[in-house]
Amino acid sequence: MAAPLEVVLSSDTSSQLWNSTVFDLHSGSSLLSYRGGNSSARTLCVLNGEYLVSAQLGKNFINVWEIQRKDQLQQKIVCPGVVTCVSASADGLFLAAGVAEAVYLWEVSTGKLLSVVTRHYQDVTCVKFTDDSSHFVSGGKDSVVLVWSLSSVVQVDLSHAPEPRHILSRHSLPITDLHCGMMGPQARVATASLDQTVKLWEVSSGELLLSVLFDVEIMSVTLDPCEYFLFCGGSDGNIFQVSLCTQGITRDKSFQCDADGNRTFKGHRNVVTCLSVSMDGTLLVSGSHDESVRLWDIQSKQCVRCFAHKGPVTNAFVMVAPANMFLPDSRPSVPLPRFSRHLLESDSGESGEVCVRLGLHTQEEEETYLQKADKLNSLMNAVTDKSLFGDGENTKVRVAELEEEVQTLKKVNKDLYDFSSQLLTKST
Repeated sequence: MAAPLEVVLSSDTSSQLWNSTVFDLHSGSSLLSYRGGNSSARTLCVLNGEYLVSAQLGKNFINVWEIQRKDQLQQKIVCPGVVTCVSASADGLFLAAGVAEAVYLWEVSTGKLLSVVTRHYQDVTCVKFTDDSSHFVSGGKDSVVLVWSLSSVVQVDLSHAPEPRHILSRHSLPITDLHCGMMGPQARVATASLDQTVKLWEVSSGELLLSVLFDVEIMSVTLDPCEYFLFCGGSDGNIFQVSLCTQGITRDKSFQCDADGNRTFKGHRNVVTCLSVSMDGTLLVSGSHDESVRLWDIQSKQCVRCFAHKGPVTNAFVMVAPANMFLPDSRPSVPLPRFSRHLLESDSGESGEVCVRLGLHTQEEEETYLQKADKLNSLMNAVTDKSLFGDGENTKVRVAELEEEVQTLKKVNKDLYDFSSQLLTKST
């Protein structure tokens, strides 16, 4: 049987049968299960397509498996406190984890702790990278969402505390979930909160694009790949679909079912903790505290399949199956190093090691297209002047030649004027 293109990866709190399991998205058959402990909410992710990562529920370490070796833990990453959320960058170079009020950022290739950002005032609840790994977004119990430029966080001067690119502070209660869309720094970010709202933001400007008010607390949120719809999981077990393509939409609105393409998925009996959409945008995966993961057909709003679990579901998402997930004899291309717990921590045997890091990125406002055009025009004029006049002594010579040519043209112009005047005078 050919390996599936897309799979569903999920976990629950019980750990009776496994830590996390893999289902075929279309057939529903169980393909793999990873053993050892259980996974906390918003911590299960795949690192570079070669490792499965999740934080132990209520503990201070992160479990790591090789993606094809389901029965053996590869290592444990020990953290300074209980891990509340984990995210891996799409390029597999960085791993971020929320610990209390801080976000810890590691370089995967070396295991070094590059930075600890502490701008939240209460526990960090979720962290996500953009699809191009240029930014990451963190949300906390302090109701604040922070947008970080990765190049400003990973900097040479460790004495300089990095500043977030944007501070999104329109929520009034703790952030429960967030989702980063496509297009890297031009992406849109959806945030859910206990204040019963879901808000849509623009990463590049930090501008609030849309705010939707619901009748219940929203515990999970996601966008479809084309960003036509916003899916919001409620504390009452319902899933709300918000259309983003309605003409004349206002920035602040209240959710009303059957209005402007808004719909409701009914089936879960408890809090909806996680949501994810398939690559083609036709299927929706949801996980709930009712100990089930459901697969929905988005067009008909019908539940196509239900995956039973032994405890409240903490993570469930659709992903492209890594190439070596179903090859037991394969091995990661690069072994995972030991991850450090503190900044500047290194092993005694690593003398002479060189760590290449990005320079400090000044977080100024992006230039508008008109400003860029003016700058380009000035640059072109400068290049033209240089090509005409040259540098140094050649400039004086060229200026003298041009002045002489101007005098000659003036004399020619005067002669033409006198000649034409004479012709007109004779004709009269």
